[in-house]
Formats: sequence, structure tokens, C-alpha cells
Amino acid sequence: MKGIVLAGGSGTRLHPITLSTSKQLLPVYDKPMIYYPFAVLMMAEIRDVLIISTPDVLPAIQALFGDGSQFGVSVDYAAQTEPRGIADAFLVGERHVRGRPCALVLGDNIFHGPGFGDLLTTARKELDGCALFGRRTDEPSRFAIAGLDAGGTLTSIEEKPAAPLSDWAVTGLYFYDENVVEIAKSISPSARGELEITDVNRVYLGEGTARMVRLDERFAWLDAGTSESLLEAGRFVRSVHREQGVRIACLEEIALHMGFIDADHCHRLGFDMRNSEYGRYVMDAARRWDDSRQG
Repeated sequence: MKGIVLAGGSGTRLHPITLSTSKQLLPVYDKPMIYYPFAVLMMAEIRDVLIISTPDVLPAIQALFGDGSQFGVSVDYAAQTEPRGIADAFLVGERHVRGRPCALVLGDNIFHGPGFGDLLTTARKELDGCALFGRRTDEPSRFAIAGLDAGGTLTSIEEKPAAPLSDWAVTGLYFYDENVVEIAKSISPSARGELEITDVNRVYLGEGTARMVRLDERFAWLDAGTSESLLEAGRFVRSVHREQGVRIACLEEIALHMGFIDADHCHRLGFDMRNSEYGRYVMDAARRWDDSRQG
């Protein structure tokens, strides 16, 4: 399975913060926002990732990730010259996907919960059409909302409904089969001239191959696209670190646990950042991993 991180747009909901920088480069506690969606793909065992962003921002993102080899993955880049909707990611990334199943994650979405990696792996292995990841929300009018029958089967998807049928939001994480590029090409632009991801999802729904993976109350999902939600996300990540000793979306630690790199390599990555708490955490993670293997 290939992976795409869509990190485009102009971040207008965060003005004036984003007038001079990209939303996805803003800090969420101890790391850039884009680390969080990238971590989700790594946890899903995806090692071939395309990052899509605007031409002016791509050099800064490339400075963060390079070719991805430090994390044991391959990273490529593509430019989206103007906002054309989420589904446009499949047109921009057509050569990257190349008829393979694909995971798409939005650059401002943060996920955390117990066994999340196992859940992702299962969804990937059982993929037959598309898998949408849903989480209950207190603000259903802000998101695409899933209609579910009594058995939890997905029956409808409404985009930012005035009278929502449920409080289950479709989050910014999507798994698709190899047909997604052709489906994205087949949909018509919205009145805003954008290719809507909900329209792609409705095609799969109409074919009977769309299912909802429900994230229960143990899982956190944050859309860090507004100033309030950005602050909330930073507080959440900090609280998890302080209370559990875990740094959410520590790419070096995830790469180590996924077997993408070894403990020595992980320690070297941490050593290069040893003047920061984050760097020392990475070194400690490598030591703990090494000790657990020797014990």
C-alpha cells in the first residue's frame, strides 16, 4: 500500500499565524504538525509516502524528511499549485499510486489510541473498496457525517449537514483500493470548483464497498486546523507525555518499533538532537528497546 499526506492549502482558518508559514509546519507541542499524520502511515506499515503541498512550502517540508531513509521509508514530493479539494490528491499523486491500494491522511489530523497500529494493520489487510475511519464529534456540522444502521453498517455520508443523521464524523484518514484514481477522475467538481473526497466515498458506498472503522472513546482525534483546536492538540500531546511518558508521533521510535531501523540507528538520530528533550527521549527509546531485546 502506498501513502499520501495531503499538506496543501493556505491555512486561512489560522490567519494571521499562517500568513508567513505553512500550517503543517506549526508546532504541536514538541514537533511539527506534519509529523502526526506521517506517523499514522508508518504505523500502518506504509513505507512509500508522497507528501503533497504548495510549491512554496515543499522545500521546507523536504528539509524535514529528505528522502525518508533516516526513518527507513521512502518519501517523494509533489506540488498542488492551488487548492482543488482533497480528492485532487489522487490526480496529483497518480504516478505515485500506480494502480496500488493507497492510504490518504490529511496534514492537520492527529490520532492516538491504544492498539491503533493493530487497528490500522487489520483495516489494511481487510480492505475491499474503501475504509473510512469514524469518530464521534460534538460539532457534526463541521465534518462529513456518516449515517449508520442499527448494526453499524455505513448507509450514507453527508457533507457538513445542517441536520446530521448521527454524530459520527468521517475523519481525515482514508484507505482505498487500486480503483481510487479512476474514481477521482470520474467525479465532477463541486460548486467551489473542488474535487470532494465525500463524492469519492459515495461512489464506493454506492458500490457497496465502503465501510466505517469506528474509533471508540478510547481514541483521540483532533483536527488541528483552527487556533483553538491547535492549542487543544498541543495540550493533549503534552498531557499524554507527562502522564504516560509517551511522545505521540515520535517518528524515530515508531520506525524502531516497526522494524524500519535498528536501535543503533535510532540512537544516532536522537544523539543528533541531544540538546533537546525530544532528542534525549529518542536516545532513551533506543536504549529501552535494546535492553528489552537483550533481556
